[in-house]
Amino acid sequence: MLTERSTLAVGNPLFASYPLDDAFDEMFDAAGKVRPHYRPLYQRLLELSAADLEERQRFANLTFLNQGITFTVYGDDEGTERIFPYDLLPRIITDREWAVIEAGLKQRIRALNLFLHDIYHEARILADKVIPRELVYTCHHYRREMRWVTVPQKVYTSVVGTDLVRLPSGTFAVLEDNLRVPSGVSYMLTNRGVMKRAFPRLFANVGVQPIDHYGQVLLTTLRSLAPHQSLEPTIVVLTPGVFNSAYFEHTFLARQMGVELVEGRDLLVHDNVVYMRTTAGLRRVDVIYRRVDDDFIDPLAFRNDSILGVPGLFNAYRAGNVVFANAVGTGVADDKAVYAYVPRIIKYYLDEEPILPNVETYLCDEPDQLRFVFERLDQLVVKAVGESGGYGMLIGPHSTAAERERFRARIAANPRNYIAQPTLQLSRAPCFIEGRVDPRHVDLRPYVLTSGDQITVVPGGLTRVALRRGSLVVNSSQGGGSKDTWVLFD
Repeated sequence: MLTERSTLAVGNPLFASYPLDDAFDEMFDAAGKVRPHYRPLYQRLLELSAADLEERQRFANLTFLNQGITFTVYGDDEGTERIFPYDLLPRIITDREWAVIEAGLKQRIRALNLFLHDIYHEARILADKVIPRELVYTCHHYRREMRWVTVPQKVYTSVVGTDLVRLPSGTFAVLEDNLRVPSGVSYMLTNRGVMKRAFPRLFANVGVQPIDHYGQVLLTTLRSLAPHQSLEPTIVVLTPGVFNSAYFEHTFLARQMGVELVEGRDLLVHDNVVYMRTTAGLRRVDVIYRRVDDDFIDPLAFRNDSILGVPGLFNAYRAGNVVFANAVGTGVADDKAVYAYVPRIIKYYLDEEPILPNVETYLCDEPDQLRFVFERLDQLVVKAVGESGGYGMLIGPHSTAAERERFRARIAANPRNYIAQPTLQLSRAPCFIEGRVDPRHVDLRPYVLTSGDQITVVPGGLTRVALRRGSLVVNSSQGGGSKDTWVLFD
């Protein structure tokens, strides 16, 4: 548990009770001095009153409301649709720090694409016992139907959102990989639009690297994956529909790219070719940027009760007549138990040491590690390997004895389904909350686009914020929000 060491000794009431503790603070160093790259923001805040900032916050909230920037909380009795919480103060990263992040992400994605191709083809890494066979073959997201299926340019995951955390040492580490249908990029882009209007002079003067080109880079990436016979490929975004938690993002990205947003009922398959229904008749579809999980994409191949997918779609995919981004079966590399082996995966395929380290991880299906976890449930974070959004998780130091006992029983019943990690001291960034500046824990989700040998990491990403004081959970479904991320020019 973190303990407060001191508060900043500054005269401005905005920072009057800003606490410092053992976590890395993004704005202030351990002595309470402003870090050089944060000085322009700090000076601007000293020029403003709480009323000034509250006015800017109201403007931001109104902008989000008018644009329909929302997310859905499933199972919430108070209503599902909410405006995405947004913090006014940007998170700032230096160009030097970003260079390390960018190199580490490119290395990681290159290795994971090689890994995915290998396990669905020769499976050399399994034969060489670098990773246990049973770990891969018992993964919920492993798809035997993908064995020997040809994927264009061997790119299984072309759109990636990798979650990073900054440790107390100041170094970044990978918390988890999101390779199936990573979400949140629309919030990254809309945050930037709001920030430009909330702090126009500051934004213009400090030299922030742009992110506005993401939509066009995504479109170029998807076009590059199209079947060879398609000179002018037709690209669509496949959404589960208006009730999906990320529906706003699906519509936003379709508009950004200038392509059609479709649901399963808008598509049909004939002779292993996919067509889209239009007012002018049927139109062939070449690339599907899918935001529908594997299980629901084709009721003939996977879940037969799915009404979200398209009958025969997987056969058309297997025949090479349509391309999915991301490919079916990429979720193997999302598995939090497989995550523990990513450093070995990088070494095996690239013969390199990881640039970005993993967080120490304990596998509960290993008897010695399980015993270690059971002895320290009150100190560790336990996660279900296939869950996301902050669900299926126990934060030991913040849990009750009854919660720990329930988790102990779940783990004992299915140890393969759980991993554990130390309770991390996530870095904290200044946030404007209740009329003053107060630090909150943050992580970072950069977005990576891959087409063949070309890998693009958009400079910034989504900084997610645990808006509840003391909370370590940044997911919007668990009370988290977001802020704009500035990567500065050198």
